Amino acid sequence: MKKEELRDQLKRGVVLPVYVLYGDEVHLRDLAAKTIANRVFGEGDLRDFNESNIELSGEADLARAIAAAEQLPMMASRRLVCVSGVRITQGGKNDTIKEEHEEMLKAYLSRPCESSVIVFVADELNGVRKMGKLLRSQPGAVDFETLQDADLAKWAREKFANDGVSIDERAVRHLIEIVGNDLRRLSNEVEKLCIASLPTRNVSNDLIDALIPNRRELSNFELTDRLVRRDGVGALNVLRKVLDDGAEPVMLVGLISYNFRRMMIAASMMQNGADRRQVEQLLRLRYNDQEHFLRFSRQLGTVGLSKAIARIAETDIALKTSVGGGGPAGSRMLIEVLVSELASAN
Repeated sequence: MKKEELRDQLKRGVVLPVYVLYGDEVHLRDLAAKTIANRVFGEGDLRDFNESNIELSGEADLARAIAAAEQLPMMASRRLVCVSGVRITQGGKNDTIKEEHEEMLKAYLSRPCESSVIVFVADELNGVRKMGKLLRSQPGAVDFETLQDADLAKWAREKFANDGVSIDERAVRHLIEIVGNDLRRLSNEVEKLCIASLPTRNVSNDLIDALIPNRRELSNFELTDRLVRRDGVGALNVLRKVLDDGAEPVMLVGLISYNFRRMMIAASMMQNGADRRQVEQLLRLRYNDQEHFLRFSRQLGTVGLSKAIARIAETDIALKTSVGGGGPAGSRMLIEVLVSELASAN
């Protein structure tokens, strides 16, 4: 199911018995989970007695969630069971739903309780693994992909319009350029701009520049994020923005190298059996970066990361020795070639 289909169904009051919400856009994913929860209960329903929130952290938690979904509602038309912490990873070591759960999960999904709604909120849902395929195959499975600039702009325009605030297309594009693809931050900034637009109820470029700090300078993971997604176009766009803003190519290569070396440490630790918490503590990962960082580390693996780091080192030497052309144009070409190669690396 597309996220637009989910929205339309919920507006019509259609609620399915099973939902599986996954993907990198966690703000929309979590908002969808809250919206579903609000649609489950009607006026007069005793929500407190009929809502269970279960995080998968132990072997028996999934069985506990299914048992809760099989209970009859008490003084309400339906029960709601929200299951968080769902992880089905590429390697399988940190899975919270495992193949030994298959019989129990299949049995419930084949005949879900008609008076319950169970919502699986996945932090990671590998589409190749058997249990990942099972959950992704559900009619209520929704992939919340990272929004592209055009979708972000549409989302922002709609939010401004809903608040009765006018903004022209140029200002919308300027806002997206500054904020980037962090939808949670974009939502906060739009709310801030709506309040600041009083009494005219109009948002201009000047108001955006006065209120929102320009963070077009490279964040500590933004370029790496694009690279490991194999998003060559997006990575080059980010690179060109920061180069145009005056960033030094040697500094950018050092930043890329730093992030890839940290991923190498994470991949090596996970390959040797370290759990997620150990990796997070050692590398001091910020909460918002954890999922992406660890997923990318697993996807590339130690072999792919070794090749990438070697290629980064070659570019670093070339930049410092003017190999491949000197001056700003030559340096720019070298780092653009590097970024293109890393984005398409296997």
